[in-house]
Amino acid sequence: MELRVLVADDQALVRGSFRVLIDTAPGLHAVGEAGTGAEAVELAERERPDVVLMDVRMPEMDGIEATRRICRDLPDVRVLILTTFDLDSYVYAALRAGASGFLLKDTPPADLLSAVRVVASGESLLAPTVTRRLIAEFVRRPAPAEPPPDGLDALTDREREVLALIARGLSNAELAEHLHLSPATVKTHIGRLLAKLQARDRAQLVIAAYETGLVRPR
Repeated sequence: MELRVLVADDQALVRGSFRVLIDTAPGLHAVGEAGTGAEAVELAERERPDVVLMDVRMPEMDGIEATRRICRDLPDVRVLILTTFDLDSYVYAALRAGASGFLLKDTPPADLLSAVRVVASGESLLAPTVTRRLIAEFVRRPAPAEPPPDGLDALTDREREVLALIARGLSNAELAEHLHLSPATVKTHIGRLLAKLQARDRAQLVIAAYETGLVRPR
């Protein structure tokens, strides 16, 4: 089955280039192009793509707000942010809005196509560098007076431990080694965390760990 991809960028040449790249890749198909954030939301509602490639800076409505609306109203649609601006504030805002990944536009074509498939599979594209940016953002923000109540009540002690390590940036393989668990068991714990915290993906788990006070920035 082909993965359906929507391209949102305010530059027609960039949109066209991404569309050609997607349409020539096995198993991928571009279902439309949007030149504004508002168009991206409208097309996403109509086409229900698997993945939206979303630019940050667009007229009428920026990519962050468009991402927020799409992720709120269309929970099965994944958003992959693409931008030329490697700024911490964009990383945090995009992931907080519900994006499942963040890439720069100079990412090699093969890596971009791989990222689309990863995000469409339900995983997040959260590299260690992005995790560090998220942590840095929380370091800059004042700590809440009290953690939000009941945020983690449904979690077992082991699930809290796994969540804390995810927030520190450990990969699945590193989690398995650190906790002396099999990779399959680690995936099971992560799946339960996603369900219990109603998180879309790993990126949202990192944010949840900090916002509930489970993990404090060092």
